[in-house]
Amino acid sequence: MKNLVPILCILSCLLFRAHAADRPNVLFIAIDDMNDWVGCLGGHPDTSTPNIDRLAKRGTLFTNAHCQAPICNPSRTSVMYGLRPSTSGIYMNSPTPWRVPAMQKYTTLPRWFAKHGYQTACTGKLYHGSGLPDGDFDLVGPRPGQKLKELDKKLRTDLPNKASGLWDFGPQEYQESLFQDHVDATWAIEQLNSDAARSTSSGEHRPFFLAVGFYRPHVPFYAPSRIFRDLPIDEVTLPVVKEGDRNDLPEIATEVTLNKAPPPHSWFVENKAWKEAVQAYLACIRWTDEQVGRLLDALDKSPHAKNTVVVLYSDHGFHLGEKDRWTKFSLWERSTHVPFVIAAPGLPKAQRSGRPAELLSIYPTLLELCGLPANSDVEGRSLLPLLKDTKAKWPHLALTTHGQDNHAVRSDRYRYIRYRDGSEELYDMQEDPNEWTNLAAEELSKEDAAIVTRLSRALPESNREPRRAPNAGKGKKKRRKKK
Repeated sequence: MKNLVPILCILSCLLFRAHAADRPNVLFIAIDDMNDWVGCLGGHPDTSTPNIDRLAKRGTLFTNAHCQAPICNPSRTSVMYGLRPSTSGIYMNSPTPWRVPAMQKYTTLPRWFAKHGYQTACTGKLYHGSGLPDGDFDLVGPRPGQKLKELDKKLRTDLPNKASGLWDFGPQEYQESLFQDHVDATWAIEQLNSDAARSTSSGEHRPFFLAVGFYRPHVPFYAPSRIFRDLPIDEVTLPVVKEGDRNDLPEIATEVTLNKAPPPHSWFVENKAWKEAVQAYLACIRWTDEQVGRLLDALDKSPHAKNTVVVLYSDHGFHLGEKDRWTKFSLWERSTHVPFVIAAPGLPKAQRSGRPAELLSIYPTLLELCGLPANSDVEGRSLLPLLKDTKAKWPHLALTTHGQDNHAVRSDRYRYIRYRDGSEELYDMQEDPNEWTNLAAEELSKEDAAIVTRLSRALPESNREPRRAPNAGKGKKKRRKKK
């Protein structure tokens, strides 16, 4: 019997390797700060995203997809760890999750793939900032913040002091191949064309999990001058904004959505910079779409074209004047609604699903598509039923969290927001897509009260206290007073 043990181990290992080699690859595309201004979502009349649109035609476009947090770090943590912010306690841009001891017991999405025989590789921005948890990726390409920023030329000298150069916007003149997102796409294309990199010591090949994180349209809104020339400023359409839009909001909405970094909307209007900033944001979207196109072209020309799952998403949306504000940091549609596409071999193409979908679902969906064991820690629900049939039964809602105990729930038709002090907002997104009328500002009708009761069931039962990195706030030397 003892002699059988090593034989069984060898056979098990061989079967595992053979099975792993037959599994589909994954091309994982994350985009930073891209709201729903993409062609296939009809979000803006002046947008142009032919490559994201063609990817949507290859698989399923989730037209009612929402992030789990309207800010980089908690949103990306949610995607990569498969946990809601209310569970992880990661609500803001610090701490990064791998700095929190309690988070180290969880297995990230790429690490789960690596654990089951995949080669993992990444470039660009996947988590907040340029850092990565140990063990996530076998191969690491160019990271955001490492280089190339010295090429960017600041363009506006009239920005408010508190806005700094990060909120600059306009065309850049340097060589396009030196833009960070172009560099990242080039590195990823090299990996798609490199079979040798996926070879084991025994010469066998592993399937790959290739993650690419594009930085634009994150601020500053920089894109090549060529793209600005194709988008004349006189032809730019501004977002529709209603004067007094915030008059029916509870007081806490202002506190929860406060972000002192960007200029106020009044600055863009008074300085006649609104159109220029919108033009720059649209130019950045077009630029990133071109990089997506380069990736798709390379995949199509590679041996992996028919055996690769492609997922594309943005970590959250972005306001450009709507609700009298800029940036994200809100529980309204413009901050939570994102592009989200999954295309997989053997599944229907050119599908559109309007059911509420969460980015939290990426983790379990990819595991199921690739035939990997489920991770019991993951909270998201696999979208495979909707990938197979968009009319499948789907009783689930989409939940977004911004700070402890502030949540938005999205159904097919309604958005319900509840803040930590009990204040509420309710919008009929079918009749009021701009969220101009808060139905909860007055006493709710019997019908609306029933809607609130139903949507409230999706709110988390517990809201973990915000996480702190070890020794956060400690170790700072006190300044001695001069005698």
